[in-house]
Amino acid sequence: MAVIVQPGDIDGLNHVNNTVYLRWVQEVATAHWESLASPEAQAAMGWVVVRHEIDYKTAANLGDEILLRTWVGEASRLKFERFTEIRRKTDNQLLSQARTLWVPIDWKTGKPTRVPADVRSRFSVS
Repeated sequence: MAVIVQPGDIDGLNHVNNTVYLRWVQEVATAHWESLASPEAQAAMGWVVVRHEIDYKTAANLGDEILLRTWVGEASRLKFERFTEIRRKTDNQLLSQARTLWVPIDWKTGKPTRVPADVRSRFSVS
């Protein structure tokens, strides 16, 4: 997924604010889910974050084109580990990387639910 740094993304230090990186991590995760999950899976379950870990490497600046890449690591019945890389397109510089733990929820009950095997196999490397 690609994004362009907008004026509202810039903070008082004249670079992309940390909260924007967090927003990008969530946006690319959502886009990944929506692109691969079946309509039935999307109608049955959603996701909530229980942990974010973000390492900031180099600043992004106004007008930079940013590439967001995400993938799922270890997946259990109740937690999915997701990784995200944020890079500047022009030089492929790693700007930030994140590890996030997501828990699936049942849309009807709002409570954690087990991930069906077909969903787990579609997204997880393990």
